[in-house]
Amino acid sequence: MKTELEFPETLQEAIKYFADEQRSFEYMKLIRWPDGIVRCPRCESDKVSFISTRKLWTCKTCKTKKQFTLRVGTIFEDSPIKYDKWICAIWLIANAKNGISSYEIGRALGVCQKTGWFMLQRIRLAMQQGSVKKMRGICEADETYIGAKARYMHKDRRTGVGDAGIRKTPVQGILERGTKKKHSRVVLKVVPNTRRPELCGNVREYVLKGSTVCTDSLMSYDDLESDFDRQMVNHAVTYARGHVHTNGLENFWSLLKRCLKGTYVNVEPFHLFRYLDEQAFRFNNRKDENGDQGRFEKAIAGIVGKRVTWKSLTGKDDPQLELLPA
Repeated sequence: MKTELEFPETLQEAIKYFADEQRSFEYMKLIRWPDGIVRCPRCESDKVSFISTRKLWTCKTCKTKKQFTLRVGTIFEDSPIKYDKWICAIWLIANAKNGISSYEIGRALGVCQKTGWFMLQRIRLAMQQGSVKKMRGICEADETYIGAKARYMHKDRRTGVGDAGIRKTPVQGILERGTKKKHSRVVLKVVPNTRRPELCGNVREYVLKGSTVCTDSLMSYDDLESDFDRQMVNHAVTYARGHVHTNGLENFWSLLKRCLKGTYVNVEPFHLFRYLDEQAFRFNNRKDENGDQGRFEKAIAGIVGKRVTWKSLTGKDDPQLELLPA
């Protein structure tokens, strides 16, 4: 039987565990400074003193802005939401296979929809992979288009040149196939177009030179043959030729679009990369040996050194954008 102090493995246990404000504070402190040494986020000095009544520190080195809290330098900065709600939100989004909407977060945590949306965008920032280890072995490269179908568009937005030209947003995916020792992983990137420099450049960035890269018959990938063992499958003839196929990415595209269309309904192009980071994070950690707990710990470990403001998300820091939340 579990003791009270054992780390939670389910959402219900997490709610009980982090309901204690002091315990939440100590846990976030450990995430913020894993080595146990509190440092000023502005000057990195460890000459600080703790004010327990206000739960903040005073830096003895800085000349201005001497005081700082645990939230400074994380995705929680300037947020009035308590840690127990933040932790529950991170647990939910890290373990919801098809994502979780801002309305659902608002109902579950007792906040408004805008606050829930802002929280989710901050958490997606924490889920960003950062530098990705080079892929090797057998890889797949493919692209898809995110956007409304032509029959749902106004006639002025239809270009009449097929799905690729209906002002959709192209997304390229690169997948490293799994082996007995590791499962497959994916990297996603929003691209301005599907021409050779963009697609081949991304493959060279993420895939180790000399690896096998399976693609469809798109001519933009022809340039890969000089650096990779490029294998092509013509989808007009067949979808698989032995190990030569892109079915791994086709499977991922179905998961991604189920998430975008079923849960989020509509995603603006300027926010799309955040949703891609979220789905790639869950896919790459789908077989974590610690299950929900492991995915939660990996997501919350990315909160440090990242910050996004409401103005930057909504375009209000750029008078030419003035974009609304999606």
